[in-house]
Amino acid sequence: MLEFFATLHWGAVIQIIVIDILLGGDNAVVIALACRNLPPSQRTKGVLWGTAGAIVLRVALIAFAVVLLDVPLLKFAGGLLLLWIGVRLMAPAHDAHENVKPADKLMSAIKTIIVADAVMSLDNVIAIAGAAEAADPEHRLALVIFGLLVSIPLIVWGSQLVLKLLDRFPIVITLGAALLGWIAGGLIINDPAGDRWPILDTPLAEYGMSIAGALFVVILGYLLKRRNASRAAA
Repeated sequence: MLEFFATLHWGAVIQIIVIDILLGGDNAVVIALACRNLPPSQRTKGVLWGTAGAIVLRVALIAFAVVLLDVPLLKFAGGLLLLWIGVRLMAPAHDAHENVKPADKLMSAIKTIIVADAVMSLDNVIAIAGAAEAADPEHRLALVIFGLLVSIPLIVWGSQLVLKLLDRFPIVITLGAALLGWIAGGLIINDPAGDRWPILDTPLAEYGMSIAGALFVVILGYLLKRRNASRAAA
């Protein structure tokens, strides 16, 4: 156990926690919506069991994604998807919660939470798998699980505080989106398909692509946010 913590890539752990907080707000809202019609005595059970089931499924999806990222061109595709996820974080689309119906039975609420979380967690899966790339291959899955376990209480019990902080300090969203762009750039440049070009396997190329990814997300996200605001005002 001590050896695990000694060799842990703490930079990747912090990235995973930040990603889960930024992208986990929707999941916390889904939990609340699904359980709001339950009797008060069952709400805590619904939240806990639904969250537990969602986390188990998410770990399985991430483990699958971590393995798949070793296949040529999948890191490239995952990086492109992560770029869009970062842009969407800055300029959200329509309300993702409108189709979540409240349940009046405990098992129905748990199923609703697990299914909705699985659908809405695809962005988390790609982002966390990308962040785990910074760690040694043998530590990646353990790193993902550790990061998720640390972030669970932050999401479940601290989601309202986090949302208030995001509302009060919008720069946090921009920094989070830039982090996703940075990770996306690293994924793209480190795709096995690029091994044939030695120039790509240099610190300059990796940092350059990461910076380019961060700038791309922030600039495009800002432009789309302005466009959405203009349309809403029209």
